[in-house]
Amino acid sequence: MAAQYPQGLVVPMGLVLTLNGIHASWDRRVNMAWHGAWPASLAQSRRMGWPMPWPHHIAHAGIQLCQQGCGIGSSLYPGQWWSLQLQAGPQPHGPQLPLSQVPPRMWLLQLAWALPMLAMASSSSPSASPTELPPDKASIFADLSVAELRAVQTFLMSRPELGLSPSRRGPLAKNTLFLVELLPPKKHLALRYLDHGGRQPRRQARAVVFFGGQAEPNITEFAVGPLPRPSSYRPLRFKGSRTVPFTARPVTQLEYELLHGVLAQAMEPLHRLLLDATGFWFHNCSQRCLTFSDIAPRGVVSGERRSWLVLQRFVEGFFLHPVGLEVLVDHRDPDPRRWAVQRLWYNGRYFSSPQELAERYERGTLAVARLPEPPSQQLFSSYEPRGRFTTGTPTGVHGAKVCEPQGRRYRVRGNQLEYGGWSLAFRLRSSAGLQLFNLRFNGERVAYEVSVQEAIAFYGGHSPAAMQTKYMDAGWGMGSVTYELARGIDCPEVATYLDVHHFYDADGPVRFPRAICIFELPTGVPLRRHFDSDFQGGFHFYAGLEGQALVLRTTSTVYNYDYIWDFLLYPNGVMEAKVHATGFIHATFYTPQGRRYGSRVHSHVLGNLHTHLVHYKVDLDIAGTGNSFETMDVRFENISNPWSPGARVVQPWLHRQPRHSERQAAFPFGTALPRYLLFYNPRQRNRWGHVRSYRIQHSSHAGPVLPRGWQEEEGVSWGRYHLAVTRHHENEPTSSSIYAQNDPWEPLVSFEGFIRNNESIDDQDLVAWVTVGFLHIPHAEDIPNTATPGNAVGFFLRPFNFFDEDPSVASHSPVIVRPLDPPTFSRVEIQRWTPASPGPCVGPEPFTYNGTYWQE
Repeated sequence: MAAQYPQGLVVPMGLVLTLNGIHASWDRRVNMAWHGAWPASLAQSRRMGWPMPWPHHIAHAGIQLCQQGCGIGSSLYPGQWWSLQLQAGPQPHGPQLPLSQVPPRMWLLQLAWALPMLAMASSSSPSASPTELPPDKASIFADLSVAELRAVQTFLMSRPELGLSPSRRGPLAKNTLFLVELLPPKKHLALRYLDHGGRQPRRQARAVVFFGGQAEPNITEFAVGPLPRPSSYRPLRFKGSRTVPFTARPVTQLEYELLHGVLAQAMEPLHRLLLDATGFWFHNCSQRCLTFSDIAPRGVVSGERRSWLVLQRFVEGFFLHPVGLEVLVDHRDPDPRRWAVQRLWYNGRYFSSPQELAERYERGTLAVARLPEPPSQQLFSSYEPRGRFTTGTPTGVHGAKVCEPQGRRYRVRGNQLEYGGWSLAFRLRSSAGLQLFNLRFNGERVAYEVSVQEAIAFYGGHSPAAMQTKYMDAGWGMGSVTYELARGIDCPEVATYLDVHHFYDADGPVRFPRAICIFELPTGVPLRRHFDSDFQGGFHFYAGLEGQALVLRTTSTVYNYDYIWDFLLYPNGVMEAKVHATGFIHATFYTPQGRRYGSRVHSHVLGNLHTHLVHYKVDLDIAGTGNSFETMDVRFENISNPWSPGARVVQPWLHRQPRHSERQAAFPFGTALPRYLLFYNPRQRNRWGHVRSYRIQHSSHAGPVLPRGWQEEEGVSWGRYHLAVTRHHENEPTSSSIYAQNDPWEPLVSFEGFIRNNESIDDQDLVAWVTVGFLHIPHAEDIPNTATPGNAVGFFLRPFNFFDEDPSVASHSPVIVRPLDPPTFSRVEIQRWTPASPGPCVGPEPFTYNGTYWQE
């Protein structure tokens, strides 16, 4: 297969060298193609077959890709893989091309053979997807490509027995393809391939089909394969072989459009009331319109599909503009003509029909909530600046930025990410979000999978919508609402940005640009440091290691709320999973009775209390799949003092408690969580005789959302536990599903069933299920948006005797300072293994250190 090259590139003369990271080939335009990594030296360049002298100093300093003056750039480093073309040019000093003049999705390097002058131009937008195929080992976990998504769609649409129709048009009562995403390989097949040279697992897709065009509508999930040319499909079964009821399906865009039509018709009798009270209306509206937010779950028992709709002014930040009217619509029937408004709530009172409410208004017996006209500028729900800080310090200039003064220190190849000792594969599931596979440190697997499972927010309130709101965000396509990340705000300008494609409630793959970003983050605190004082105004030495972490990030905007999902990799073998909550609060109309359930945050707005919980799956493989689990904490002993007769000593000692079964390893809310949660390999020990372990450490103040077993709580039974540890089973891949939101009463995935059989967890393949969260009582400072500080939760994976010492000693970023002439301290020796000056984005001055402290 010939290599493909972008069109529009003019090659003025001579030899072209291409590094495409895929394969080598010849064609009529290119004289030689190269598969490999950027050479690190002249000798290596010759061994690799490079036909030109190699500027060794440039290879080590990094070659910067500049955008009109090197303000923002990327760099090439030894061992880094890139898609490049080197060509001979007619000009001895090749100009630096502006970004707009270079063909997209490639790196262009112009080289004049006679002169040691290199000019670099970047045409790849930071949002460009990788053009090369992912490395073989990681590719088994890669999200489906556009071609694969379309192949699955074409294959299933061609099957006459399925009778599929387009999703976005036509009636609701039809068969449609709702979701297509990767079906990950079974773990034992993946490990056989990754670790033992077995066959690569067949690549398959998970396809969700809504069978609405038949007498007994249902939902069926299929495994479709083999990819990239599917030829067969088979049904996927949930644990217990239960079928998916049609009423449990997520709401589609088509259903929302039909709901809008039903609501518009129902609001026609209320036109005068709405116009008088709000200045906005719903029926036949083209400007100054009302909109609605829908509430879930949709009913009070399994099989119902009744949604409360909250009417709001359609202005910027409409979530904070409820008008006091909430409407209950029954939309269970596949025929929208049978849908009906069942109840209304207006300004604290219930009504049986729109006509009843309209009649009360016409008779003048209705307590009307008249809202002030919203301003055209500086609306309280907008981001427009207003007010001022009293110190007068500047805010109209840019603040501190992240930079990479000597290039990137991480590598992204397809869906494989490498940084320091870390390597992993990643994907972004349309159904639930980020999923990491095959996490290794220095070649040893720490975890097979770490993934987001579910995010929920359960509310309380006085209005029917508020008391009904129990959001389970996987049911809203939490992984598919990964909108574009803003450079310099959502992620640093220098980050690597990746596009993703989702096939979710659509008639084809949808591209989401810059949905993922990857960047190295200065933590602002050293990873390690020590100042060794001589206690006489001087010091013996100072040593410190810069604090950095690699961040893999995406966001989910689930209507009003924005979740920022992070996985952080630290050079000492620590991984952190973290989620920040921001966006607009879910607000309802203020009534005096509502103060019991939250805070009044504006004239007619109540911020309702709610509890956020987030669930993670952590399939740990600590130096192998055979792991055990124990907890450790301290207890106190009261003993005789052996060196002072008659005295006593009270001191802590380590209390270790092996957990042998799943019930023993489930820690419910309301009970104390042991402070050390250790997963270890009983057959492997470090140099000092300890079993090699990793520890889970919570950063959370989560609590229960409902009493155990109460109705909707059955759908989130994972939310009963800080941590639960189970044996790995292929039929327990997730703790939730996209159907839990609309049928939490009889959930298809019951997490409690994972631990009900109370299996042994000694020397087994173990999965840790981690719950984190927080209580949010909205307050005035949540206007216009909830801020991220204080609203982040997560957990750490930390090595505990897994290594013989801190593995970050392999980093070349420490600085050691030793005085050469104590006690005068006029000269110091500075040891470092990186360049003396980090570069112009930090400051050209080299590192200095004094270390003395004298009385003046």
